[in-house]
Amino acid sequence: MKVLHFDSGIFIDQSVSRQLTRDILSQLKNNQETTVVYRDLVANPVDHLTAEELLAEDKPLINELVQELFDADTIIIGAPMYNFTIPTQLKAWIDRVLQAGVTFKYTEQGPQGLVKDKKVYIASGRGGIYSEGDMQALDHQESYLKQALSFIGITDVTVVRAEGMNMGDEPRQQGFEQASKEIAAI
Repeated sequence: MKVLHFDSGIFIDQSVSRQLTRDILSQLKNNQETTVVYRDLVANPVDHLTAEELLAEDKPLINELVQELFDADTIIIGAPMYNFTIPTQLKAWIDRVLQAGVTFKYTEQGPQGLVKDKKVYIASGRGGIYSEGDMQALDHQESYLKQALSFIGITDVTVVRAEGMNMGDEPRQQGFEQASKEIAAI
């Protein structure tokens, strides 16, 4: 199995999403032989997309990132929630891989994704509880990622979520325990 593994949590050593991605990868490696391409989008950031790059005839970085995506069987995305959405580092990667005519195409019936047969695990770290209740309307993190992936044809997405990380010791422990159960079920 070929795995494309991303981390985008800016708090390197304290990052919940980074811990979850490591645990997911470990679980996957237990089940089968695995080759991993790793991108730390904080330590080695992808610059924000520019008009010049998008319109250029030669797009080496875009081509490299898109090829990594197509080559992978499984994708692990470490995505903490920052201000109700994803880190800008992860958004910069998404801006590069959502490419008309490459990862999706426009048709008379609307956009059609061209990236097929991929399994995605989103490792979601959140300071509060956004999966239910009044705060659910503020979740633009997981919903955005699922929509972006679906747009290019990836619909087999599992979210491993650790919520309540900044709400005290007990909610933090409960959040990790729930995420650990989800990872064990992979």
